[in-house]
Amino acid sequence: MDRLALLTFIVITVAVAFFSWFMTRKEKLNTLSGFFFANRKLGFVSVGCGLLFANINTASFIGENELSFTNNMSVMAWGVSSVVAMLLVSEYIIPVYLKTGIATTPDFLEARYDKSVKTVVSLMFLLNYIISLLPSVLYGSAIAFDGLFGISEHFKADSWITLWVLVWIMGGLGALYALLGGLKAITVSETLLGFAMFTGGLLLPYFALKYLGSGDWHQGLQTVLTTKTEHLNSIGGAKDSIPFSTIFTGMLLVNLYYWGTEQYIVQQALGSKDLASSQKGIALAAFGKLLLPLLLNVPGVIAVHIYTSMENPAMVFSKLTGDVSPPVYSGYWGALLFGAALTTFNAGLNSSSTLFVFNIYKPLAIKNNWQNTEAACVRVAKRFEVLVCLLAMFIAPFIMFARGGFYTYLQKIGGFFSVPVFTILLIGMVTKRVPPLAAKFGLAFFIVCYGVTQLFFETGLHFLHILAILFLITCSLMLLIGRWKPMAVPYQLKLNNHVNIDPWKNRKIYAALLLLITILIYLVFSPWGLVRKN
Repeated sequence: MDRLALLTFIVITVAVAFFSWFMTRKEKLNTLSGFFFANRKLGFVSVGCGLLFANINTASFIGENELSFTNNMSVMAWGVSSVVAMLLVSEYIIPVYLKTGIATTPDFLEARYDKSVKTVVSLMFLLNYIISLLPSVLYGSAIAFDGLFGISEHFKADSWITLWVLVWIMGGLGALYALLGGLKAITVSETLLGFAMFTGGLLLPYFALKYLGSGDWHQGLQTVLTTKTEHLNSIGGAKDSIPFSTIFTGMLLVNLYYWGTEQYIVQQALGSKDLASSQKGIALAAFGKLLLPLLLNVPGVIAVHIYTSMENPAMVFSKLTGDVSPPVYSGYWGALLFGAALTTFNAGLNSSSTLFVFNIYKPLAIKNNWQNTEAACVRVAKRFEVLVCLLAMFIAPFIMFARGGFYTYLQKIGGFFSVPVFTILLIGMVTKRVPPLAAKFGLAFFIVCYGVTQLFFETGLHFLHILAILFLITCSLMLLIGRWKPMAVPYQLKLNNHVNIDPWKNRKIYAALLLLITILIYLVFSPWGLVRKN
């Protein structure tokens, strides 16, 4: 464990925490709007960085570099192709949310269907956060820090024990940060991290290439471009982790769900001061997603030329960073990974308590005459965050035993929650008379069928293709139920906006540029670009 690297990590982390506290010390956090939505006054830079860093965490760095190391760059599709979904969400879904003034995405489902649909979806979100999102962030963080700083090796501790200790340290710090700062503190630290990652953070590939080339980064680059170039291929085949065809089927649906429905993501956009700022922020986050292959995939490809084998491929990113970087830079990256983990973890905690308070506690409090003032609800929210955090900390270490690759495992588990919810949301937005019965049936049908295909029967199809097939079948069944038992009174969108809802005038020009860059990236990392036959 290098002391200079550790000292750099501590100094940067403390500085970010202090600056976040200083910038939010006068914020009113004893109100629901202040604690959950930063009083709805975030600018586009805060929204964009908030969206990006709520999305990126150590699981992304660990998981995507692992698959790039063991397979190829086809896994970059999760990030690069998400630009299409982000632009669609910006144009068609976020405007609806801001026009209706909702606090949570299930609020729209209540207005469109009924309260029971809202409650079911809220519980699905919470279950997803507790068993998948939050534990995976803690697990990925523990793996990253053990590899980066060599903690288990330095203390000669068992890796299992080290994993538990690091998970509980990260979980405790994350809970403390979320409880004291609310969404505003999270977005301030995310903005700082965005600047740090897309300036100094982008030097990582340079250090890795220099290490590979024995001090000459040009030689390292030449090695990567001329040997084992199959790892540079982003056009996945049938046997790759992400077949190229899945980008146009289930992956598009998962990304639409994620950017347009997932509470801890949408909540960043709901805190914007107006619709134009929200749309600019989404465009900024989309541009960030197009830069991220330099950090999420390229290091894993370079590592192929440095390490002949690795007992645990999940360690490849953190080990590479520690091996190729000067001590100060290793500490710098440690602070970035720590910050990325905390921001996603805190956003998940904040959104969990948002869902619980607005959609579960407040209705029960009103019904049973419990105390439900804003101050009381904030207290309940903080206690619930502590509970969720403890559950996630208990679950996280056991992800170590997941099969099929850490990142792929997470995406498969997410399939139980993602596309089913997006399906009923989409049908609710494009139709007026499909009844609540159809939404409840659609959720149950989709989840059961997906579970059967993943747990009991081998279909031979990629899970993303299965999600797309079930999406089409579920939509058809919901429309048939709508014809059979239509709502007596058609749904009408009711305006209740808290911010200006005039759209960003130049959004289509920037959308076209982002789509063009997306296509160019795929061309570069393809047989028509850098991939050559050895």
